[in-house]
Amino acid sequence: MTPSSLKIIRDEHSSLAAMLQSTRMLVERGPQDDARNFFDVLRAMLFYIDEFPERLHHPKETELLFPRVLKAAPETATAIARLDHDHEYTEKAVRDLQHLLIAWELMGESRRAAFTKAFTRYVDLYLAHMHLEEQEILPAAVKHLTAEDWKALDAAFEANRDPLTGHHAPEKDYERLFSRIVMAAPSPIGLG
Repeated sequence: MTPSSLKIIRDEHSSLAAMLQSTRMLVERGPQDDARNFFDVLRAMLFYIDEFPERLHHPKETELLFPRVLKAAPETATAIARLDHDHEYTEKAVRDLQHLLIAWELMGESRRAAFTKAFTRYVDLYLAHMHLEEQEILPAAVKHLTAEDWKALDAAFEANRDPLTGHHAPEKDYERLFSRIVMAAPSPIGLG
């Protein structure tokens, strides 16, 4: 039987990849004739990334999954070191992107290139990061972790409840955020 944490990690990776691709599509289109909606939804999407993957998903990987995998499969040390470094980078980078987005919105087109360059780097790194986890770390976890390891991981990851995986309704505090994203973001995340 597949551990629930393994399924949750993969579901969260899938929803984040879809969010990143939708965000990329939105950035490529630009504000067009509706700058207010463009910046509002892009801010909401970046806020989601900061709130869920950065604050819920990554700490559990860094603090719970990676140490267990490293102990059981020392050959993963290089990949885990890179992934931990990525977590440090992306946590700061998403906040830097929010600042760059506000600069673009308030200061105008002269600030667009700085945002786009940082955003492209961020998305490319994040997608490669998830690919490395899926190709090296998760298979090592499946092969080497014990039932006790999986029990601890399952308990931790089951608490995430990310609404964009399609398995959970948003918590009351987040309903407006997810409505905004779903109604205005491009497919595959939204209806816009």
